[in-house]
Amino acid sequence: MRIFFTSLLIFLLSLAGYPQKLLTLDEAINIALQRNTSLQKSVNGIKSYESNVTAAYGNLLPTLGAQAGFSWTRSEQAGGLFPLPNGGFIPTPKSVSETKSYSVGAGTNWTLFDGLSNFATLSQNKNNLESAQLALSRLKQNIVFQTISNYYDIINASELLKVKEEDVKWNEKNLETISERNKLGAVTLADVYSQQVNVGNAELAVIQANNNLETAKSNLLYYLGLDVMESYKFSDSLSAADKDVIQKHVEANYQDLTGVMTKSLNSRLDYQSAKLSLESAVNGVTIAKGAYMPNLTNSNSFYTYAESVGALFENRSYSVGLTLNVPIFEGFAIDNRVQIAEVGLMNSKADLSDLERDIKRNIQKTYLDLQAAEKSLDVSRRNVDAAEESRRIQQEKYSLGSSTLLDVLVANSGYTNAQTNYINAEYAYIVLSEQLKYQLGILDYKKYE
Repeated sequence: MRIFFTSLLIFLLSLAGYPQKLLTLDEAINIALQRNTSLQKSVNGIKSYESNVTAAYGNLLPTLGAQAGFSWTRSEQAGGLFPLPNGGFIPTPKSVSETKSYSVGAGTNWTLFDGLSNFATLSQNKNNLESAQLALSRLKQNIVFQTISNYYDIINASELLKVKEEDVKWNEKNLETISERNKLGAVTLADVYSQQVNVGNAELAVIQANNNLETAKSNLLYYLGLDVMESYKFSDSLSAADKDVIQKHVEANYQDLTGVMTKSLNSRLDYQSAKLSLESAVNGVTIAKGAYMPNLTNSNSFYTYAESVGALFENRSYSVGLTLNVPIFEGFAIDNRVQIAEVGLMNSKADLSDLERDIKRNIQKTYLDLQAAEKSLDVSRRNVDAAEESRRIQQEKYSLGSSTLLDVLVANSGYTNAQTNYINAEYAYIVLSEQLKYQLGILDYKKYE
């Protein structure tokens, strides 16, 4: 026992040597929304979707290009002998010629009709952008819920540690009582040894509970992207708002489960995102089928050239053209693209249907779990009172010699288990109430940003 308290004292002193930062639940959620790597990647991905929308708008506009040119040519010919008809030769002098040329031009190309593919591409990219933004918001809701769950794991573990520490105190006090009664000859030495073993087991339970608490802290810090070796303080008990949730029984707000499920489809951001993905798949079919249609393009150009810069624009050339391309046979390539797009559309419909059923299933399961947790909460609360009274009675009987130490230890173990079950039921109920909000898509993340 001395070893246990010595180790505990060393542990507490080591904590005292390092300043601890208080990390509240709201602060933890705010950190998670800032440092979560999956969220950062999703935010970065939004930029590419925005760029795609800009490019799709650009496809509706004509392209414009300009060009300018300069060329210089020098020709040198050596002198020679020019033959005469009478057989003589006339010497010719060396000649040099030099020319310069300047040119300037501009032109446009504009797709006037491509089977509405350009408009479908714009619609598709807009849908993809909005879908990605909704998916990002849903990810934020998930991060908020996971942080809440991890944080309550710490509070739960802290409350369980208190129960184990109280159990150690009770067993130590009981050991003192039994030791004194043994000196008086009221109980056997075997009872003393049995209680010493029970004290040791209670101390071991404290160590295990403390390890569970530290593990829960590390899990949260890791999820937040913080250094697990840094020392932080956390809330170690339920807040007034948490107790209010337990007292009011939030599942009573969702009695019309069918109506709640129907409304949740409008609230679930991932479902709305999937609907936009389905619309994008429809656009994909339109884009693919657009290749069956004729393609009409307009081209315009202006060109001027001269042998000197000052003479530019004296010689001008203009052109306007329309080009109609009619696809007749492209080796079934268009058919292949259309088939792929239609398969993608069918898969998107199946995904949306699966997601809808999964949403309803998860809502129903969470609601039923919340109802069970509410009943467990009521039962475990009554069990604590009953177990505490049972332990008191067994202690009195043991003091009067009408009960054994084993009966007392069994009663104490029952009381400790009842407290543990009650604490677990409390936190299960609170987390499930937040999980139901998450499943319904109404978990508010904006207040933490």
